Amino acid sequence: MSAESSGAVEAAASPAAAQATTLLAIPGMCCAAEFGMVDKELRRIAGVRDVTPDFIRRSVRVQHHAVPNGELLSAAARSGFEVQLADAPKPPARGRALSSIPIRAVGASAEVNHSASADAAVSRVDRATVHERVETPVSPPAPAALRAFWQTHWKLVAGGALALAAEAVALAFGDQSLGAMALAMAAIGLAGLETYRKGLRALRHFNLNINALMSAAVTGAALLGQWPEAAMVMVLFAIAEMIEDRSLDRARRAVEGLMAMAPETVTIRDGRGWREVPAATVALNTVVRVRPGERIALDGQVTLGTSAVDQAAITGESIPVDKVAGDALFAGTINQNGELQYRVTAPASDSTLARIIRAVQEAQATRAPTQRFVDAFARYYTPGVFAAAVAIALVPPLFTGAEWFTWVYRALVMLVIACPCALVLSTPVSVVSGLTAAARRGILIKGGLYLEQGHRLKVLALDKTGTLTLGHPTLTDIVALHGTEPEVLRLAAALAARSDHPVSKAVAHRVGRDVDLPEVSSFAALQGRGIEGAIEGGQYRLGNHRLVEESGACSAALEQQLDALEEQGKTAIVLVREQAALAIFAIADAVRPESAEAIAELKRLGIRPVMLTGDNRHTAQAIARQVGIADVRSELLPAEKLEAIEALSSGGTVVGMVGDGINDAPALARADIGFAMGAAGSDTAIETADVALMNDDPRKLGEFVRLSQATRAVLWQNITLALGIKVVFLTLALAGQATLWMAVFADMGGSLLVVFNGLRLLRKNA
Repeated sequence: MSAESSGAVEAAASPAAAQATTLLAIPGMCCAAEFGMVDKELRRIAGVRDVTPDFIRRSVRVQHHAVPNGELLSAAARSGFEVQLADAPKPPARGRALSSIPIRAVGASAEVNHSASADAAVSRVDRATVHERVETPVSPPAPAALRAFWQTHWKLVAGGALALAAEAVALAFGDQSLGAMALAMAAIGLAGLETYRKGLRALRHFNLNINALMSAAVTGAALLGQWPEAAMVMVLFAIAEMIEDRSLDRARRAVEGLMAMAPETVTIRDGRGWREVPAATVALNTVVRVRPGERIALDGQVTLGTSAVDQAAITGESIPVDKVAGDALFAGTINQNGELQYRVTAPASDSTLARIIRAVQEAQATRAPTQRFVDAFARYYTPGVFAAAVAIALVPPLFTGAEWFTWVYRALVMLVIACPCALVLSTPVSVVSGLTAAARRGILIKGGLYLEQGHRLKVLALDKTGTLTLGHPTLTDIVALHGTEPEVLRLAAALAARSDHPVSKAVAHRVGRDVDLPEVSSFAALQGRGIEGAIEGGQYRLGNHRLVEESGACSAALEQQLDALEEQGKTAIVLVREQAALAIFAIADAVRPESAEAIAELKRLGIRPVMLTGDNRHTAQAIARQVGIADVRSELLPAEKLEAIEALSSGGTVVGMVGDGINDAPALARADIGFAMGAAGSDTAIETADVALMNDDPRKLGEFVRLSQATRAVLWQNITLALGIKVVFLTLALAGQATLWMAVFADMGGSLLVVFNGLRLLRKNA
């Protein structure tokens, strides 16, 4: 473990901290039964508040009041497991920029190498490759891979060979021949020593995990004289354990791949020019250079240059986004075709990418409702099956005179099937895969609870401004009553440029920065009405209906035009000179191009959209008509939005609320699932929302619901598979139709099936 990581963990759990969280890595822990041993020892410590397992990463998260790390480690170790402070995995060693990382261009399969000293351009990067580029390191050459496998698993290979030899000798000379027994014992010793060690440790703690059950079954088979079968069962179990570990590694790497998205080094400018330094050491406001094709290491704001940036890794956007001076950049994204310089706005440890990773890791540690049910079920299932196996071994021979060998063997088969590994793994691997798949799409889900609940959404309340609309006013109509459009726009923009009101900004923005505007003197803001000033010897006013009436410029025809624009959901203002209306300008918060499609998709998914907005009725209804929302509730204060959510939730209806994560906080908190739009770069939104949509695309709402539906389907497929296999083989065992070999394949095969099925979510297409 690096000194830096160790220090971070120490700091988190130091006595100075009143409350702390420490992550303990326990590589040998793989199921709820084994976690129970660790949990029992840790909870004996005064100050430990909660202990949460993470079976995917083989770790436990301990929440405590200033308990020293040494005491936590000692307590966890008393369970018999090897324990250490968890260290965040390091990304693969890299050279400069994306050196040696394969990047496929669209429609090609070429490998592109970039260095910080070369101006290489990447026209477009395959988004799928971006998402998965670090998950699977480049495979070593075959001979090296074989050597590595042999060094790690030589005991298993040798044990397998000896077990096969024992079977051959048994065929020739009988199961209980000296040669078969010797070869079988050697095979069990090589392949199963670790299983026996773990099994004895579990039995000392009165814990019936898979290792205890397997040890008992293999020992029983040997005592019955089935030496070759006992050896082969132990070898098959060890092989299945190895495959399961490697399968779970895939789920672990899916999360770790997020960590490796940001380069370890950056090129900064200081008094000595440009130089490369570790990204973790870069201070705020430092100027960083990123060349074409390089991955951006830190959050920042562009100060020089223009380019397109592939933000798929953060926001899930499929098309690169153009960046100019003043635009935000996010760590983990890829600069495409131009050199950029940017000012660092967040340290490496607090970048948007770092916050996403923390949120995903914390979400993994929270157990979803289905997982809590499965864990509770497993606590009763294993002892129940164990008791049934003991009864089957003893009752028929003792009370009916049945043959001991037959019924003890059937009981041993039941012991192998008794472990709930497949059932326990069925939920966390699916939830972790779903959370990671969502993060890749720019949907940050704060826990398995929300991922599971998503499919139950029946009503989704949406704020208007910034959710269905762009969130900033735009000049949509110019009606010149006297003179030409350019003439009246030039006069209105001269006044508007002096004001910071959003409506005035929309008018001023229309003319652009390159247009010379006339000078304005005697400028004044007229509270609640508009603005005025002298231009080229004339007195001009720009404002609302009330200002027009005060100026004496109102007429029936003008009022009719103003009403027509306002009914379209637009804010109408008038340019007046003296007592004459020169022009009408209509301003509206434009609807997002994706909003109508997003609402249509929600309806197809069986979700009723409702608009909750503080805007006026005309504007709200106009926007609702454009996007397809029938239920519109306008002119609402934050407290009234909260009341609306409570009313919608009546009768147990699952309700979601979409807002900005800040202004709509009461309603977001009351909703079953709170969604924050455009959370990229926003600390508050990422930390407070149940689901943070990293960009401003409302279509992500439908993606979230579909992913929730897929996750739920996989969860119940896994539970059905795990329980179904158990039921079938328990029945076969009772009928005497199952062997120990079949039991091992049933138990470990079931575990592998649920793991592989859960991993399908990583490849789920929205």
